[in-house]
Amino acid sequence: MEHIVYLDNNATTMVAPEVFEAMLPYFSERYGNPSSLHSFGGNVARDIEQARARVAHLIGAHPEEIVFTGCGTESDSTAIRSALDQLPDKRHIITSAVEHPAILGLCGYLQKRGYQVTYLQIDEIGQIDLDELRETITDNTAIVSIMHANNESGIVFPLHEIAEIVKEKGCLFHTDAVQSTGKLPLDMSQTPVDFLSMSGHKLHAPKGIGGLFVRRGTPYTPLLIGGHQESDKRAGTENVTAMIGFGKAAELAAADLPREGFKLQAMRDRLQDGLLTRCKDVLVNGAASPRLPNTLSVSFGYVEGESIVLLLDEQGICVSTGSACSSGSLDISHVVKCLGVPSTHAHGTIRFSLSRYTTDDEIDYALEHMERIIDRLRALSPFGRE
Repeated sequence: MEHIVYLDNNATTMVAPEVFEAMLPYFSERYGNPSSLHSFGGNVARDIEQARARVAHLIGAHPEEIVFTGCGTESDSTAIRSALDQLPDKRHIITSAVEHPAILGLCGYLQKRGYQVTYLQIDEIGQIDLDELRETITDNTAIVSIMHANNESGIVFPLHEIAEIVKEKGCLFHTDAVQSTGKLPLDMSQTPVDFLSMSGHKLHAPKGIGGLFVRRGTPYTPLLIGGHQESDKRAGTENVTAMIGFGKAAELAAADLPREGFKLQAMRDRLQDGLLTRCKDVLVNGAASPRLPNTLSVSFGYVEGESIVLLLDEQGICVSTGSACSSGSLDISHVVKCLGVPSTHAHGTIRFSLSRYTTDDEIDYALEHMERIIDRLRALSPFGRE
C-alpha cells in the first residue's frame, strides 16, 4: 500500500509500537483473568494496577481515582448519570453548545425524560462566558459538564477557572478531556474537577479502552452493575490487553508531553502559515483562543469540504471535515455554526490533526496538494472564480 499521510489524529491515532509490544504478552502467555484467586490471574491484576498508576500519573491523580471504561463515551455517560442518580431531586444539567456528540446526545436523551439542560453558547473567539456560567448554576443543578478542548476546532477552555466557579457554587463538575489528555498538562491535584473522561485511542493506545477520573469522596453510581471489578465502579471482565496498552501510552505521553507539545505546535503553525500563503480566502477557526498544539481547523471560501477530503484522499492524505462521530452528515458542524463561520466558508471547513508521528515532509506534501486542490475546486465554482 502507498504511504498514507495521516492528518486525522483527533479521530483516532496509530497504536504506538511500544504500546503494541507491551500488549502482546496478554494475548498469549499472560492471559489469566485478573479476578481469579490463583497467582496466574493475580499477576495480571497487578499489571493492571501498574497501568492504572501510569494513567493516574499522566493527569496528576491517585491510582484509585481511575476507573477503566470501554471508551470516552462510556466515561461521559457514567459521570453524568452517576450525578443524576446520586442527586435525584436535582433536574438541571449545564453544558456547552459545542460539546462532543457523546455529551450532546445524552443531554438530548435526558431532556426527553424531563431534565432541563442549559447549553452555554460561545463568543466570537470560541469561549464560553464565565459570568453566564456562574449565573446559570442554581440549587436545582445536578452537574456541569464542560469539555476541556474541542475535538473539531482545538479551542481550549479555561478548565481551572471553570472548575473553581462550579465548586464555589457547590455543584458537581465533569470535563470531557478526551482530546486534551496526553496533549496538554493536566493536574487533578490542583484542579477541582470531580469527573474527567479520557479515551485511549486518542493518545496512541488501542480503541475500546477509556478512563474516568472520579475524585475520592465524590458520590458515585456505576453505569455497569454486576461483578466487583474496578473496585465496584465498573462491572465486567477486564479488557486486560487494552488496559495495559492505555497504561503504556500514558507513560509515553507523560515522558514526552512538553517536548511533543512544542514540536506539534510548530508543525501546526507551519501548516497554518502555508495554507494562508498558498490559498486565498481562508479563515483559521479559533485563532484568537488557546488551541490544542496538534489541531488546525480552517474554512475555505466557496468550496465544499467533502470535495477537499475526497481529492486529498486520492493523494493518500487523510483529513476530516469535523468530528468522526458526525461525519455521516453533510450538514454544517454544530461547532462551525456556533463559531459563526460565514455561510460562504462554513461548508469548506477542514480539520487537520497531527501526531507525534507526523513529519515535516508530510506537511510539505499536504500543502502542495492543498494548493492544487483548492485552485481546482475554485475554478469549477462560479463563486470562486476571479
